[in-house]
Amino acid sequence: MRILFLTDNFPPEHNAPATRTYEHAVEWVKKGHNVTIITGAPNFPKGKVFHGYKNSLISKEVINGVRVLRVWTYISSNKGFLKRIIDYISFGVSSFIVGLFIKTDIIVATSPQFFTAISGRLLSFFKIKPWIMEVRDLWPESIAAVGAIKKSSLIFKILGWIEYKLYNSATKIIVVTDTFKRIINSNGIDSNKIFVHKNGVILDKFKAQNKNEKLIKSLNLSGKKIFAYIGTHGMAHGLSFIINALPEINKKLPNVKFIFIGDGAEKDNLIKEAKHLKLDNIIFLPSVQKHEIINYLSIIDVALVNLKKSDTFKSVIPSKIFEAAALQKPILLGVEGESKEIIERYGAGLCYDPESKSEFIKACEEILKKNIYNEAMLNAEKLAKDFDRKKIANQLLNTILK
Repeated sequence: MRILFLTDNFPPEHNAPATRTYEHAVEWVKKGHNVTIITGAPNFPKGKVFHGYKNSLISKEVINGVRVLRVWTYISSNKGFLKRIIDYISFGVSSFIVGLFIKTDIIVATSPQFFTAISGRLLSFFKIKPWIMEVRDLWPESIAAVGAIKKSSLIFKILGWIEYKLYNSATKIIVVTDTFKRIINSNGIDSNKIFVHKNGVILDKFKAQNKNEKLIKSLNLSGKKIFAYIGTHGMAHGLSFIINALPEINKKLPNVKFIFIGDGAEKDNLIKEAKHLKLDNIIFLPSVQKHEIINYLSIIDVALVNLKKSDTFKSVIPSKIFEAAALQKPILLGVEGESKEIIERYGAGLCYDPESKSEFIKACEEILKKNIYNEAMLNAEKLAKDFDRKKIANQLLNTILK
């Protein structure tokens, strides 16, 4: 089958959406299918085109058998609501124009920025082909959750109307959590066309291993217990309260060091907060390539996963959970809802109330207790095996084909 996939993020970008799409597409190609990706020049999250790429009208490459077409977009950093909307719209327009000339049997368009989904819907109409909407985040709820727009605003209502029309027109809807399915179904969409395919991890790439001692020494972390947040430092991630908890943690756990790895709209603010507090128990590092993440995961003792306290994020399962679990790293989770249910069901770490300074500090102390820590390590491995990305990719392919 010829599959045309529209996505705003794709490797060498290494955020969760890029990784999910790429790893699925590679597995589909192995099964003998023809997969074409339409995406933009890699630039996330800094809004700077990666070395070796250009933001040209169209460029072509093949990555592990996957045909990749990169189209022009208005590029901006992951800051500022208006600029990002223009960025999203430009990709929607460019992907639609280029998609008109691609032969395909089915179209898949992935959110969260649903201008991509609009492009998929329009291509479906003009090419008279079925289209599938993959929902990785609920719009416009997710942008309201970080304060970018108000739920009472006209724009929220307009975006909500468009969202419903997209759900209704799609042949099938792919969602990444059970909660997403319940929410979309409660809005009047037939549950029989909603399929849940969660995130996961390629177990062949992420395996438990010895700590990278060379990296530990280069960061001056020898003999330290390392807690790490690896990922986007954005408005949705609610990381500021962790910074504010570090002075007290330093007094209670002087042997613990925190590393924050990644970039995003809030990173500069977090660095300023840390400097203001004169912290010496945190290190900020830039984002690293996907193949390097395993080296950093190897040296940490505890993985931090956090989102802002919001009912919207109760439906989210951050993919960084699965990568940390694959390396048997206990997880400190500040996310409510389905993510919390997973961590507690497997016993793969401890949970705290999002943005609760006191609960976070308590959880940091508890997770280092030998019996809790060792049990979480073993249970993390079980969790990862149940979310093998290869199995998920093949299950998703079956959904697309049937």
